[in-house]
Amino acid sequence: MFKSRGDSNIVYKCTVRLLEDTEILECEFHPSYKGKFLLEHVCQQLNLTETDYFGLRYVDAGGQRHWLHLAKLILKQVKDASPILFSFRVKFYPPNPLLLKEDVTRFQIYLQLKRDLLHGRLYCTSNEAAMLGALIIQIELGDYDPNIHVGNYVTEMRLLLRQTEAIEARIQELHRDPMEGTPGGTGGVKGMSTQEAERTFLKIACQLDTYGVDPHPVKDHRGNQLYLGINHSGILTFQGSRKTHHFKWSEVHKINFEGRMFIVHLNYPEKKHTVGFKCPSGAACRHVWCCAIEQMLFYTLPSSSDACVYSGGGLFSWGTKFKYVGRTEREILERDGLLTPRDSQAEGSSTGGKRKASSVPATPSTPMTGDFGYSSLPRSTHSAPLEESAPEGEPCDGGCLLAGPAVDIALACCDHPRAPDDKPAACPEYSTRDPFEHSSTESGATTHATYASHASHASHASADEWRPPALQPPPRPFSLLRAFVPSFLAVWLALALAALVLFETDWPPLRALKRKPELVSLRHHYYAPLKEYVKRKLIELF
Repeated sequence: MFKSRGDSNIVYKCTVRLLEDTEILECEFHPSYKGKFLLEHVCQQLNLTETDYFGLRYVDAGGQRHWLHLAKLILKQVKDASPILFSFRVKFYPPNPLLLKEDVTRFQIYLQLKRDLLHGRLYCTSNEAAMLGALIIQIELGDYDPNIHVGNYVTEMRLLLRQTEAIEARIQELHRDPMEGTPGGTGGVKGMSTQEAERTFLKIACQLDTYGVDPHPVKDHRGNQLYLGINHSGILTFQGSRKTHHFKWSEVHKINFEGRMFIVHLNYPEKKHTVGFKCPSGAACRHVWCCAIEQMLFYTLPSSSDACVYSGGGLFSWGTKFKYVGRTEREILERDGLLTPRDSQAEGSSTGGKRKASSVPATPSTPMTGDFGYSSLPRSTHSAPLEESAPEGEPCDGGCLLAGPAVDIALACCDHPRAPDDKPAACPEYSTRDPFEHSSTESGATTHATYASHASHASHASADEWRPPALQPPPRPFSLLRAFVPSFLAVWLALALAALVLFETDWPPLRALKRKPELVSLRHHYYAPLKEYVKRKLIELF
């Protein structure tokens, strides 16, 4: 980490690599500067005004990649890095890059896709790769000139990850052939202007399955090696070059992680489904989760004000929280006039104010409402307006202000029905008789037997003899320790017995439950090590 001391301030220096590998920026920042300052400074140097699609990436001491958080201090995020090195990259790929307003923004998207094609992230067929390569040649070198472009000039330019001679020959052929719509046009790229070639490149690239995908290596429940990709359309999985699954954002209900297990909860019309993927490490799993949450919120939230603090959502993933910062895609399109702005009044009534923090991201399948978190009260006690709680035309005696099953149960426990014309019951007189005699709910035979025993006892007693009532022992004072410890032990004993039954038996009804990703992770990371520890200690004792 490089730093230079001034009279009163410390200035840190960092290097930012741009999308062209040969171009770098040397920047300075103070310890109080946040990530937003550095990103805006880099975008200003590149004359970029549409900054929301870009970000700065860095690698920590453990080799894990991260996106620089815009709302956190730069120095706190890269405190272990020496020297401080960032890479300027496209963070959110626009679904249709042709809708971007500025040419310079489209050019940066083109540079990113050119890198993706070179490094194998933008996977495509041979014909598509040849056309994309020919368009890059047209943008970089212009029209084919037999006096200048001699020999195998494509070989000198690295365009593809697996650049074979056959593909190079096809690229040269497309570069020589005139474009369609011109005399003798055969579908080549000759005659295209730089801007036309760039727009054609973007049009082809954005329609590929791997557009905007940064592959994360994971394994499925069978141990098969997969690559997980996240883009504007949802979460995708690839096995080799074949797309195996595509979970659309409209189908994703919740995203969380447990240890190294990245878990996606899906909502289908017929049922709910849970899919888990094992990441190489816990840090890699947290990075995948953060990327998935951020991509999901950018493409699905109507407004950044609807975002809140999200947690990993798992029992063993405390301390991992994420706060979305920046505009969403809808806000960008509204600002640029490509979407009609929403009615602020209608939006305010639909969202119901700012939501609470939750580990469940807002998705099309989980509508954004004011009551975003879970609640112990039924929905009817929240959603029913006061004037609708009582039937029309009937007076409200106070009970109509609350409604719902929870309130009905509470009223039934403390109220007794009476006829409308009955007078209110008088307060019962104080009696020294055991109150449980009045509250008995046993059968009528027991009641009559109790009454007969009292009558018999009264007939044997003298009329003028009076005996004081037997004194009742004072109630035991409440002890928090006596109430808490047995409950605590009972709960843990029940959990231990449930774990033993689940993990140590082969009961057929539990086989499907044991294959759940959460339970597989729980057994591998916590139950098995604890079991070995207890076994080792017992062997040492005996």
